[in-house]
Amino acid sequence: MHNGSSTDVVTRERTPHADEHSVPRLLLHSAAHDRHAGWGMSAVARVRAAYARLAEVERPEIWISLRGEADAAADAAEIDARVASGEQLPLAGVVVAVKDNIDVAGLETTAGSRTFAYSPTEDSPAVARLRRAGAVVLGKTNLDQFATGLVGTRSPFGAVRNAWDPERISGGSSSGSAVAVALGIADLALGTDTAGSGRVPAALNGIVGVKPTIGLVPTTGVVPACRTLDCVTVFARDLATARRAAELMSGPDGVDPLARIDRPAPPLDAAPIVAVPTAEHLEGLAEGWADAFAAVVRRVAASGATIVEVDIAPLLEAAALLYGGAFVAERTAAVGDFIDAHRDLIGTDLDPTVAGIILSGAEARAADYFRDRERLERLGLEGRRRLGDAVALLTPTTTGHPTLAEVAADPVAVNSRMGRYTNFANLLDMSSLAVPAGFVGGLPFGVILTGAPFADRTLAQLAERIAAPDLELLVVGAHLRGQPLNPQLVDAGGSFVADVRTAAEYRLFALPTVPAKPGLARSSTSGARIAGEVWQLPAAGFARFVAALPQPMGVGPVRLEDGRTITGFLCEAVALEGAADITEHGGWRAYRSALS
Repeated sequence: MHNGSSTDVVTRERTPHADEHSVPRLLLHSAAHDRHAGWGMSAVARVRAAYARLAEVERPEIWISLRGEADAAADAAEIDARVASGEQLPLAGVVVAVKDNIDVAGLETTAGSRTFAYSPTEDSPAVARLRRAGAVVLGKTNLDQFATGLVGTRSPFGAVRNAWDPERISGGSSSGSAVAVALGIADLALGTDTAGSGRVPAALNGIVGVKPTIGLVPTTGVVPACRTLDCVTVFARDLATARRAAELMSGPDGVDPLARIDRPAPPLDAAPIVAVPTAEHLEGLAEGWADAFAAVVRRVAASGATIVEVDIAPLLEAAALLYGGAFVAERTAAVGDFIDAHRDLIGTDLDPTVAGIILSGAEARAADYFRDRERLERLGLEGRRRLGDAVALLTPTTTGHPTLAEVAADPVAVNSRMGRYTNFANLLDMSSLAVPAGFVGGLPFGVILTGAPFADRTLAQLAERIAAPDLELLVVGAHLRGQPLNPQLVDAGGSFVADVRTAAEYRLFALPTVPAKPGLARSSTSGARIAGEVWQLPAAGFARFVAALPQPMGVGPVRLEDGRTITGFLCEAVALEGAADITEHGGWRAYRSALS
């Protein structure tokens, strides 16, 4: 392979009628915090907002240990004082969540097991470097125990539910870290990635996941899963923030023998070659995901890239070796003795699936390892030959989004499918980057770019071409042209597209708010066509606008009279209780005129 070089996401109410490419209906519970971390909010204010948000979402399963708010605010006050004195801190006031297999001084490291827990006296280099840059640590996050799994359910501290749909998995093993970012509690979170744990949770929760080249970020102070394959990874809601953190954490620490010095690649060519899998290796994706991936490929091609289809069978065969070969013995070497000594805790403090995987590595012989090592090297050579001059391989991040019930029914098989496109990267010493790429069925869809070692910045440049296109939004009330809240749309970069009407299946209610505004709701019995306007907003502006909406307003799929389904304003049902039904007027302007 050629070595060339946000959004406040919140809990949502499931909408069974969501169009496969629509933005899911968000029921928003906090104001946007795009002004955080050096963009207009003090470190203390950002920390206070983080704890307020934490209380709002009521997701205790995210955390294994959490600092007291006063303690974190004291750190933030010191950062504000340093900034006031003229010190330049690139992450001033950024709040960070840390996966609980990474050491944070003053907080236990459990790796997902109470019995395994120990109290580190020093931060890991990754944490220490972020703190020196002005970041504030909130606490330690839940994970698939001993970083073994891609589902986020293998923990005695509880399954971490998805940020968008609590009936679905969050993805693991860095589950709590990803959800803390997706729910807007933390700005950054640290995870680890051996088989995909810094990428799969990013995709399932609609955020960015940076998996650097092995060794760029030291793994000193990290409980190993597979020591030679582990990476410290970064989650954020935007690529720039994630990459800034990755850069700040990089560089040898003099302790980790596997740490490496970066070898920056040249800038991305104007017309790069990007490889994608052949159709046979895209089979078995969740419904709608193949279409969503094809749309991403078209966007990348439209940006000037040359798309080439590649048979990635050697890479997928290599991926199967991570758990299906002798390489699993490295997990046994890491914590196998501990599990073997505590077999009586399997089923209580030790997850049975994790324990089974880790103990199985004891059966591997040295000869097995060397045979698998040779096989891996030959598969890697053939895989690189097939990728040729491509600067990256573009794939879906994973194959689908299982429910918690599906994982409980078949934990090993479901987990195995999750790593189809991620398991080979660290085995073959590749860089990788997961980015959100839209929505399917009201849930996030993501893709990954995987490249040569040290192609991290190249992948980031290429990822900018995957940015979502402008989005359309239906407004029916106070955001219409000439109405009092219309400037909010304009400030978000919105432009008027057309006057429209909904399909005859909606009812309109006058809400007791200031300023006055209506609530639109779909009716299962009777409705009418409601007048509105379609506005077009850039993706970033759309995210800021939607994140700032107060309760009870939200957005979701709305059907128009011409048959199209677009994203539009909707209202929580609880807010309509006792509100005046104004459907007969056919629209907000007509209702307001009738009052005058």
